Amino acid sequence: MPIVTFLPTGKTVDVPPGTELLDAARIAGVDIDSPCGGKGTCGKCVVLIRSGDVDTDSLGALSQAVVSAGNVLACKTRVLDTPIVVDVPEQAGRKGGKFGDETDDVNLIRHELLPKNWQYDPLAIKWFVDVPPPQAGEGLSDFDRLVRRLQLEWGKKEFVCPLSVMRLLAGCLRVQNGQVTVTMVRESDRYHIIGIEPGNSTVEHYGIAIDVGTTTIAVQLVFLPLAKIVAVRSDYNSQIWCGQDVISRINYARREDRREELRTRVLSTINNLIRQVAESHNVTPQRICNAVISANTTMTHLLLGLNPEYIRLEPYTPTLLEVPYLSASDIGIDISPESWVYISPSVGSYVGGDITAGLLCTDIAIGANGFRLFIDIGTNGEIVIGDNEVLMTCACSAGPAFEGGGIEFGMRAAIGAIERIEVNPQTGVPNYSTIGNTKPRGICGSGMISLLAELFLTGWLDGAGKLNRQRKSDAIIIDGRHAKYIIAQADETYSEKALTISEVDIENIIRAKAAIYSACSLMVQMLGCELADLEKIYIGGGFGRFLDIRKAIVIGLIPDLPHEKFQYIGNSSLMGSYMVLVSDDYRDRQLELAKRMTYIDLSTEPSYMDQYTAAMFLPHTDSKLFPSVKN
Repeated sequence: MPIVTFLPTGKTVDVPPGTELLDAARIAGVDIDSPCGGKGTCGKCVVLIRSGDVDTDSLGALSQAVVSAGNVLACKTRVLDTPIVVDVPEQAGRKGGKFGDETDDVNLIRHELLPKNWQYDPLAIKWFVDVPPPQAGEGLSDFDRLVRRLQLEWGKKEFVCPLSVMRLLAGCLRVQNGQVTVTMVRESDRYHIIGIEPGNSTVEHYGIAIDVGTTTIAVQLVFLPLAKIVAVRSDYNSQIWCGQDVISRINYARREDRREELRTRVLSTINNLIRQVAESHNVTPQRICNAVISANTTMTHLLLGLNPEYIRLEPYTPTLLEVPYLSASDIGIDISPESWVYISPSVGSYVGGDITAGLLCTDIAIGANGFRLFIDIGTNGEIVIGDNEVLMTCACSAGPAFEGGGIEFGMRAAIGAIERIEVNPQTGVPNYSTIGNTKPRGICGSGMISLLAELFLTGWLDGAGKLNRQRKSDAIIIDGRHAKYIIAQADETYSEKALTISEVDIENIIRAKAAIYSACSLMVQMLGCELADLEKIYIGGGFGRFLDIRKAIVIGLIPDLPHEKFQYIGNSSLMGSYMVLVSDDYRDRQLELAKRMTYIDLSTEPSYMDQYTAAMFLPHTDSKLFPSVKN
């Protein structure tokens, strides 16, 4: 079989002729960014063939000149029967991701919404018990004696125990003369023993709350006796190299081997973060016996190895919305293996458990009076609106623009990303700042919003997203019917190439903001009220942490309302997972919310396209909706 060598790492792999270069890279352990999921539409998986011959279909996505120079798309190139050497350029946004300090997210939520100490009741509890020693002639097994002792305190219910725990029983009972700590899960008709340890270890009781996002994953370690968050860690979801949004991941997962790759990747990220939080407090995985996971519907399917194909095909049907309890070992999570894992319920194909968890961080969850809006700004743009009587939800396809997808120099919020821009009103020349204060490598979502707002307010960009051709500026390049804006000159950037944004890029950003605003507008309209009637707008998700409310209003991403009506609630999916982890009451509350929510499929709502078209303008075709911008 031909040998493929990847530079600059020097990693090699033997693969059969006909293997896609993207697959060969995955097998070799080389990450190549493919935001579109390997469909050949994004043009981001460009590599350089240093030597050897390949079969490629890169023309069209790449120009003839670029392909002639040896550049190809890894997803559209196949290995032949000769050795090849492939140069993989450094992937923008791979290092130094900008993650919020989620340790403080608890302070972003109104204190009255958090579980009280009398509500602390995790799924699995630890119970110390003193089991009498065996007696000659009594005819009782070790398990019989343990159950009898437990039934004295917990009632005459059935106790069941898996084989893996049963194997530990005899030894544990004899280490400290029958004194053991039992970890068990309570059901209405029986108790499940999921762990046993010698001695009294009831205070060594930990759980984990996990938010599995399309882009990032966050893990909390919680000391359950006090419901105290003791450590939080975040990292990029390793699946991002296989697709930037849920649709591209679904496309990538069509093959069974790639579906397994995605499952392995997300588990690798989760388990690495679990290891980090555990080691930070000298906690062994065996001490972690409670887990809650919240994710969107697609991420849940990929985590469990379920085929997500039918989520994207009409009538958009997932395999599961409410996942039954599964053991940590079944899923592949590195905690106490028999631990029951609770996965937050989804509502529809594109409104998942991250939203039902996030709602717990809002007054919507307690049936407050007045309509309130919850927005999770991301590639999917989930929205919930409701009061104490009605609850409606939808998802709009905002696309990956705010994560850098579909934007020539777009990137995630990582070191080198331009995150804030000011534009000189007279010259049009920008002044920018980057994450990490390094040379710019690209522009992230918050930078895009900042740039469009500044260009619009200073008159260098019109409402249709066209750059001003009447005024002279060194920052604007006119090429026939097309124009680009220079954000950073070549001598300022990491790549030594000018960093620009084109009118096509600007149109993609406007499409993303229009999808979110029009969905909000439609949902409010369906309830028979106005945006101004909203009591509160909650903004969740990692992207929301860095959102400049004023500039988001200027471009028409969010409604033009007083700033005090907006409340950022941090990683609400993670904090909602924490609430469910520590309290059975909150698990019931979340399930009730999920059942109350009416899922609106925007593709079946004729008026949505009217709303969307009207929002395809800065800030909107109806300027009366944005009086503060107009003034």
